[in-house]
Amino acid sequence: MDIRPIHTEADYKATLKEISALMESDPDLGTPEGDRLDILATLVQAYEAKHMPITAPDPVEAIKFRMDQSGLSVKDLEPIIGKSNRVYEVLSRKRPLTLAMIRRLHKSLGIPADVLIAETAAG
Repeated sequence: MDIRPIHTEADYKATLKEISALMESDPDLGTPEGDRLDILATLVQAYEAKHMPITAPDPVEAIKFRMDQSGLSVKDLEPIIGKSNRVYEVLSRKRPLTLAMIRRLHKSLGIPADVLIAETAAG
């Protein structure tokens, strides 16, 4: 089978290319090709977890992302955050989120609370 660990970016790219080719052939589970695909995918996951960790988004960026995703405007956030000037202050990082805002954002927009309580990046 000749499968090796992924040590470098070149190894990673070559493995992704091989995974892509295997996926196009759509091998059945339990076949040598299916087993190879499974093992290579596991190796890629381990490499990505170590070398490309996903960090939690900044709270303000999470709010802006959800606004964009849902087509929301500042006016739509007023019942959640407060008057439009307060919404603008939060979105420009001039005002921190309060616990009440975090609770309402979590409940109304489904943004994970742990994302909302994280430190806001300096903007």
